[in-house]
Amino acid sequence: MSRKLSFSVDDESDEIIKRYEQFLKGTATGYFDVEELENIVEYYLRRGRTKDCASALELGLQLHPNSNTLKTKRAKIYLATGEDQKALRILNSLAETNDYETVLLKIEVLVKMERFAEASIFCSMLLSNETEDLDNACLDIAFIYLSRGEYEEALELLERGDNENTTNTDLLFELAFCYEQTEEYEKAIRTYNRIIDIDSYIDEAWFNLGQIYFALQDFTNALVAYDFALTIDENDSLTLLQKGHAHFQLDQFELAIESYLEYQKMTSNIWETNIFIAECYEKMERYDESISYYKQSLEVHPMNYDALTGIGICLLEQEEFIESKIYIDQALALDPEASDAWVYLAEVYIGLNETDKALDAYLKSISLEANQADTLMAVANIYLEQGEYDLALQYYLEAQQLDDTLEYVNLFIGVAYFKKDNVLKAIPFLQKAVRENEQAAELFLELCPEAIDSLLLDK
Repeated sequence: MSRKLSFSVDDESDEIIKRYEQFLKGTATGYFDVEELENIVEYYLRRGRTKDCASALELGLQLHPNSNTLKTKRAKIYLATGEDQKALRILNSLAETNDYETVLLKIEVLVKMERFAEASIFCSMLLSNETEDLDNACLDIAFIYLSRGEYEEALELLERGDNENTTNTDLLFELAFCYEQTEEYEKAIRTYNRIIDIDSYIDEAWFNLGQIYFALQDFTNALVAYDFALTIDENDSLTLLQKGHAHFQLDQFELAIESYLEYQKMTSNIWETNIFIAECYEKMERYDESISYYKQSLEVHPMNYDALTGIGICLLEQEEFIESKIYIDQALALDPEASDAWVYLAEVYIGLNETDKALDAYLKSISLEANQADTLMAVANIYLEQGEYDLALQYYLEAQQLDDTLEYVNLFIGVAYFKKDNVLKAIPFLQKAVRENEQAAELFLELCPEAIDSLLLDK
């Protein structure tokens, strides 16, 4: 079912526009009736050509000065150019106050001016006059509220329209969108499934369903939806890209690469796809292949932070610390505020046994992004090795507060307290560490051999 106010340029309209533009050039003469001029005005208005639209309207009003429809078009032009008060004055002056388009425009102006109570009155007026096409009237008004981000109001209208006609797929798409915006994801899923039940060959419904599942991190169901969308349109590049991302999130890296390579045939942004492929190889610890794809990306886009850090990480994993530092330094030159790159640089310095520089880099990263449990733990470990037990304890406790599932965090808190000669505070953390992992007892004695004769580790 099409919207009540839909407008398309068919062959006849094309001919009208051609004739009108020839008329302006002086190469054609003729007369344009009201309906033809309405189409001409609407044609330019929908393309944002407000000057051409205004010129056509002036001609129309010269030929048909009593046309309320053309006056309504003038209100639309004022609305498009942000002259809301002028638009409202014209609409209020029109005699046909119950005309559908006039009332709809009044609602649009009033919503834009945030005069919602008045807009609501006209909504009720318009809907009360609609008996045979209520669902599309609700949809037309809902579009106005949607354009202003007023999702609750749009939702109320769309649900009313849905109650009137449960098979209006145009309305259902907007209803599902509203549910997404109001974070009612299960309702959105049900709505997209309703569209699919009506017509299972609407690939957009399958794609949007996949996107919701992806956002909910239900990547398995996302893949099912993407596959259906691709069955309908195998050349849908965006769906193919999202399919690759879903495989990546499921650690299905070989399948992700297949999707990315297929997508690469359909896009000019090959450098970006090479990043995705490189990340897959990196996850599979196939670092040479990963570096190859990262470098291909750099050839096209040298100022590529992701590729630079990617190469740096792969070289870091291969313990090529000096080479790794070259790429990480380049990444930081591009973005000195990138907290993750400072962590990679710190790990390079750890590999080079330059602990003080590593500590500075870790602390720089934390200053940029405080909520990094692993980095806080790394800082604490350095302070512990340096005998700075108060500082070590401070950072261990901060790390635990962010993530109490960090491996051995309770053990190291206990160690820090023990090193500070605060045995009473150390005991509960050490006991908890042993309950979590029996190897914690052995590790504690390695770190604190002076405790070999104590009974601290009794469970």
